[in-house]
Amino acid sequence: MEWYERHRTRRLRGTLLALTAAGGLLLTGCGASDTGDKSRTSDASEHNSGFPPHCPPRPQPGDRRAAGRHRLPRGRPPDHLSTFALDVDTASYGYARRALAEGRLPDPSTIRPEEFVNSFRQDYERPDGDGFTVTVDGARTDEENWSLIRVGLATRHAEQAGERPPAALTFVIDISGSMAEPGRLDLARQSLSVMTDRLRDDDSVAIVTFSDEAETVLPMTRLDGRRGEIHEVIDSLEPAESTNLGAGVETGYATAVEGLREGATNRVVLVSDALANTGDTDPDAILERIATERREHGITLFGVGVGSDYGDALMERLADRGDGHTVYVSNTEDAREVFCEQLPQNIELTAREAKAQVAFDPATVTEFRLVGYDNRHVADDDFRDDRVDGGEVGPGHTVTALYAVRTEPGADGHLATATVRWLDPDTRAPHEESGGLEAGDLDDSVWSAGRGLQVTATAAYFADALRRSSDHGYGSLPGAPYLDELSERAHTLAYRTEDEDVQQLADAIETASRMG
Repeated sequence: MEWYERHRTRRLRGTLLALTAAGGLLLTGCGASDTGDKSRTSDASEHNSGFPPHCPPRPQPGDRRAAGRHRLPRGRPPDHLSTFALDVDTASYGYARRALAEGRLPDPSTIRPEEFVNSFRQDYERPDGDGFTVTVDGARTDEENWSLIRVGLATRHAEQAGERPPAALTFVIDISGSMAEPGRLDLARQSLSVMTDRLRDDDSVAIVTFSDEAETVLPMTRLDGRRGEIHEVIDSLEPAESTNLGAGVETGYATAVEGLREGATNRVVLVSDALANTGDTDPDAILERIATERREHGITLFGVGVGSDYGDALMERLADRGDGHTVYVSNTEDAREVFCEQLPQNIELTAREAKAQVAFDPATVTEFRLVGYDNRHVADDDFRDDRVDGGEVGPGHTVTALYAVRTEPGADGHLATATVRWLDPDTRAPHEESGGLEAGDLDDSVWSAGRGLQVTATAAYFADALRRSSDHGYGSLPGAPYLDELSERAHTLAYRTEDEDVQQLADAIETASRMG
């Protein structure tokens, strides 16, 4: 109770919460941690909306402005399917927390709700081998006939370091002038140094740097007996001039192909603030130049974003097109999680070209909306077309998709069936797994549901509030509380679960609420 009262007192004093922005701190070591995935406003305006000044009031029931909504009409075959490529990115949430810590609301264009949701570990059942389990649950909101339905996908637990295949990692490091800011190149340099000591002797690394030009400063090198040499290269990294990100990615992939190891996981790891200002800055054009390496050799791209000014859109697009994902690192804790836990343990892949399709029953569901995944939509007819790009997912991951669903009054019976399809990472054989939900399985309220669903709803409501609905056409989620209420609920949830990640979410919501 002492912990809880301390947070209540702080809120009553009206003190602006200061989230730690320790971007200039150096990573000094990696301690033991949970191996689960964390990859980790209310103003008195004329509308009394509880949103920041740039957000309009919550739409009234029946408002159809929200993007991604699907109504299920009667009398003809309805559009009852929702199909999307899986995505395990978390950078949007990390960058939003960084912005709030610096006393500013994040740019609404950088808010991707699915990345907020996927920043929190979930306790879904795990499969024994490669592929996924499917968990579907939901709860009713405070808005009549509207519920939140959660589709949870989980891969097997990550292997211990000695049990995974060897890794061949090509690090593409931005050494442009903007990387001189504390918390950018210095943090990357220290993180890579510690990670080098954590990798196995049979792992290999290569290092490519780029500023106005790109250079391979370390060809693919086995760590066994060569760690000292690798440390020397890392320690020598210094900021230079402009940012030719296209040259860096192209040279990085060429280096990865030259050092390709059969039977190993070959991956390009891009560490950058993604503020490209020289050469080709279009992600599609950049990745088109390395399309052969990416497709024929299966080399995926892992993007690590840094810096208070950060090219979020460019990095996210690169990762999507590069069959990978992105994270954002702002301090030593983030860096330890990414470089010391996630990357070494989740180097391998358990599924390629993974897609999900949710079929809603038109007899019970009148309308639905997928929250987020705006640039990951897939045509319904392409769900089983394995030539169509999906997502690449490794062990230890969970993927969560949240739907706002309006049901028929008094609906009873089947609501939805969720199916995930993926290719075996080695044989490319297709597999599918499904799960379903009945109306009777809905919890009475989001706020009395289990820990996982409450965290998912809180993160989604927070992201939804931070978006600029007037510019992007996004409507609010049904039952959305004002941010002061959402902050109280999040703090209560953090106290009850004693979850540090949920406490950070509650603190971020409180900060945004006070800035409104």
